Amino acid sequence: MGPNGIGKTNVLEAISYLGTGRGLRSATLQEPCRMPGDHAWAVAAQVMINGAPGPNIGIGLDPQSRSKRLVRINGANASGPLAISEYLTISWLTPAMDRLFLEGTTGRRRFLDRLVLALQPSHASTVSAYEKAMRQRNSLLSSDTPADPAWLTAIETQMAEHGVAIAAARRELIAQLQSATETQADSPFPKALIALDGTAETGLASLPAAAVEAQLLDTWRETRLRDRAAGRTLEGPHRTDLKVRHGTKDQAAEQCSTGEQKALLIGLVLAHAQMVHALTGRGPILLLDEVAAHLDSARRSALFQQLLQSPGQAWITGTDHAFFDGFNGGAQILTVRDGKIAHRPETE
Repeated sequence: MGPNGIGKTNVLEAISYLGTGRGLRSATLQEPCRMPGDHAWAVAAQVMINGAPGPNIGIGLDPQSRSKRLVRINGANASGPLAISEYLTISWLTPAMDRLFLEGTTGRRRFLDRLVLALQPSHASTVSAYEKAMRQRNSLLSSDTPADPAWLTAIETQMAEHGVAIAAARRELIAQLQSATETQADSPFPKALIALDGTAETGLASLPAAAVEAQLLDTWRETRLRDRAAGRTLEGPHRTDLKVRHGTKDQAAEQCSTGEQKALLIGLVLAHAQMVHALTGRGPILLLDEVAAHLDSARRSALFQQLLQSPGQAWITGTDHAFFDGFNGGAQILTVRDGKIAHRPETE
C-alpha cells in the first residue's frame, strides 16, 4: 500500500524476476539497475513448500558479464532460470494489460506463452530458438546477395520443428485452461471461451506434427519473394492470436465493456492458477497491480474471497487502507514509503 509513484509496482516487478521470463515489464537485464548506481541488481527469496521452509533462491545480473542472469539455489550456482521453475510459478496482471483484447496480437501471444511456461518451462527456449532462426531467414532474404536455397531450407526446417513444438504446447495449454474454466460455473467472473487463430495450431487439430511441419516448409518456400519484399516472415506461429469470447454473451472480448474485459482476464488468470495447482501441486504466486480498477464492488469482493481461498500467494497493490477492507483482516498489509517497506500500515 502507498501513494502513486512510491514504488509499489517495483516490489511486484522484483518478485516477477524470480520466474523464468523477463519480468512483468519484459525489461532488459540492464533496466532494473539503479541509475546512477553500480549497474547491478539481485532478488532473493526463501520458498515455502506446503507450509515448510524450502530452498533459498536468488537471481540477478551477473557482475562479470553484465549481460547474463546469475541464478543460485541454496547458495550454489544453477544452470539458469529454468532451475527455479521446479519450485515457483509466477503469474501477473498489470494495468498495461487492460487493453490486451483491444490492441495487437503481440501482447496476447506473449500472455499466452507466459501461461504455457507455467507447465512447460522449456517453452521459452523453444520460442527463442524459433525466433532466432526466423531472424536468420529474414536477414538472408533481405541480403543484396541472393541466398543459397539450400541454406534457406535448412533454416526453415529448424523453424518448422520449433514452430510445431510451440503450436503443440499452446494447444495443450488451451485445452487444459478451457477445462479449468468449465469448473468455475459459480464464479462471479464470466466464463471465457478461448481458441487459437494460427495456421500451425489449426493444422495440428487434424494432422500429425510431421505433416504440419511439411506444410510450414511449403508455405515459407513459396513466400520467399513476398517475405523479402515485406522485410519479414508473414506466416507462422509468431503470428498466432489468442481469441477470447464472453461465454454467457457469446461476444468477442474486444466488443465487451472495459469492466467485462478486466473480469474475463481475471477469470482466466484465476482458472490458470487453479489448473497449475491441480497439475503440479504448486500454488502459483499472483502479482496483481491495481487489479481492482474497473471492477464493481461485488466482483472486487469476490476476487478477494477467491484469493483468500487460493493455495498460492497473492501480492496486490493499492493506494489506501479502504481498498484492503474487503479482506476482512485476512491479508497482511505492507506500507511502501521513502524507499522502505513497513510490515504494518502507518497511522496517518
